[in-house]
Amino acid sequence: MTLRLHITHVTRYSFDVPVPYGLQQLRKTPKSGRGQEILSWETRVEGGRKELSFEDHHHNTVELVSFERGTTALTVRCEGAVEMTETHGVIGAHRGPAPLWLFGRATPLTRVGPECRTLLKGLGDGPYLDRLHALSAVIRERVAYEIGATHAGSTVEQALAAGRGVCQDHAHIFVACARELGVPARYVSGYLMLDDRTTQEAAHAWAEAHLEGLGWVGFDVSNGISPDARYVRVATGLDYAEAAPVRGTTYGGAGEALSVEIEVAQQ
Repeated sequence: MTLRLHITHVTRYSFDVPVPYGLQQLRKTPKSGRGQEILSWETRVEGGRKELSFEDHHHNTVELVSFERGTTALTVRCEGAVEMTETHGVIGAHRGPAPLWLFGRATPLTRVGPECRTLLKGLGDGPYLDRLHALSAVIRERVAYEIGATHAGSTVEQALAAGRGVCQDHAHIFVACARELGVPARYVSGYLMLDDRTTQEAAHAWAEAHLEGLGWVGFDVSNGISPDARYVRVATGLDYAEAAPVRGTTYGGAGEALSVEIEVAQQ
């Protein structure tokens, strides 16, 4: 199955008073790779300018955007088309340049504690692929999807203790537990074409694990499936901090309002 998707991702900032300086790091450009071909992609900025673009050690396209001095509003509009081919969640061999062993390393957001270890006790033995599918199912059962229950800095232990979270938490818990099992794992941010609507307020997140003979394989805990042709991979990393669509800082100013609009539709 092949899908051609059109994606628009608009982020708007508004400030109560003029801002003297600000810098944003964007990871919104989809990756080219197995099952995914970028047909077109453009980033436009109002109230600032693109300083440079580069590819990081995870093959993420990173764009740096600075604010115009004294601006009270900044709009970043990313838009393009992607052709997706069904791979049943299998991405394949590791490309580097980040070494594979790096994806066994814990981060502050994915550090395993008592909650994760308790979760892992019920998985039993068997092939890693079967155990990872079982892990995905038990995470989904333990952590109910609830918007606003956690925040960008919530850890895996906090989300498990609360029993509530969002796709970011589901992906983090899966990544942390897979690494505890000895399986390299990484966080993925991207776009998902939904069946019931085209407009969304946030990007999606899932996880990938590296298995011998298959390479990288995707697991969407929140939806209980492996990613299909509706899933557009944008950025990967050890956790959300390395794959977030937007990270940055502003100096000066007071109140800030942020709005995000994402549209993913089949052409």
